Amino acid sequence: MFEYCSNTTFADVAEQIRQSKSIALVAHSKPDGDALGSQLALYRALQKNKIKAEILVMGPIEPVLLKIIQTTPIRDVVANPPGDDYDLIIVLDTGAWSQLDPLTDWLKKHHDRTIVLDHHQRGDDVAGLRIVESDVSATAVLAARLLDELGYSIDGGVGGVAEALFVGLATDTGWFRYSNTDVETFALAARLLDVGVDNARLYQILEENFTPSRIALEARALISLEYFNQGSIAIQQLTLQDFEDTGGKIEELTGLVNNPLAIGTVRVSIFMSEIEPGQTKISFRSKPSLDDYPAIDVNELAQRFGGGGHVHAAGARMQLPLSEAKETLLAGLSDACEALLS
Repeated sequence: MFEYCSNTTFADVAEQIRQSKSIALVAHSKPDGDALGSQLALYRALQKNKIKAEILVMGPIEPVLLKIIQTTPIRDVVANPPGDDYDLIIVLDTGAWSQLDPLTDWLKKHHDRTIVLDHHQRGDDVAGLRIVESDVSATAVLAARLLDELGYSIDGGVGGVAEALFVGLATDTGWFRYSNTDVETFALAARLLDVGVDNARLYQILEENFTPSRIALEARALISLEYFNQGSIAIQQLTLQDFEDTGGKIEELTGLVNNPLAIGTVRVSIFMSEIEPGQTKISFRSKPSLDDYPAIDVNELAQRFGGGGHVHAAGARMQLPLSEAKETLLAGLSDACEALLS
């Protein structure tokens, strides 16, 4: 029976990289700051050390993250599918087939030359070799460990390796506010700041650079806000009509799921967005334990709907219109409330 866990070491992965002349760097579709930051960090370090690398992306990228990419070349695999000339493929921040379409067939073809670096709890048999550590705060931590194993320098400044790692670290910890922020996280952040990363600059780019359409989507999401289970669950939603009316895009939704967690009684926040006809994306967030309030494992909750992720951050997709997906979700929540929210 397949078990999603580590089956190799950083030393072994580093040796495979040293023996490679061409490496593909893959992350999940619609990459977030951690996925893209990890790709950028490895790409920049590999190029600096005379190893050819290529960043493969699937789906739209958040506009603010495009400012971090700058002139670093990326390959949109939908418009320009990859070939078979890579010595090694490194998949970052996921090990789930559901997040790797349209590269599924290509990755299966090259299973024996693929390595996964991930910090999620669930995954599939995507790669022959895996480093899976769900207790680290971000895949950027794993990328930093790998660069150290390789003996590559982690430099700072705009467009550097350190900046890319900091983007992954900061965004996946909510700028060091979430419960996944640990000693190693702060140690790595301090190290990156020490070599020249400008925290204030990055925060302004990533968190204070939204468009009017993003704010319009946020307003509509808040208007839709509903509470369930004595106020412990909050649900927001956006329809296709909302996107059309505001001119907003799916890649502008980052962080909106967190807004209801500012309410004291809310332990779980759920965000539902109809991303295309007949398909609904669901994001789950929860608070860590506090006094008499237990921590809610939204990874377990998301699994009930075919998804997964972390204890306090997870997601799922339903091949259903928003209204039907919401009915399915509410029915499932009714069954799960006693187990997860008691």
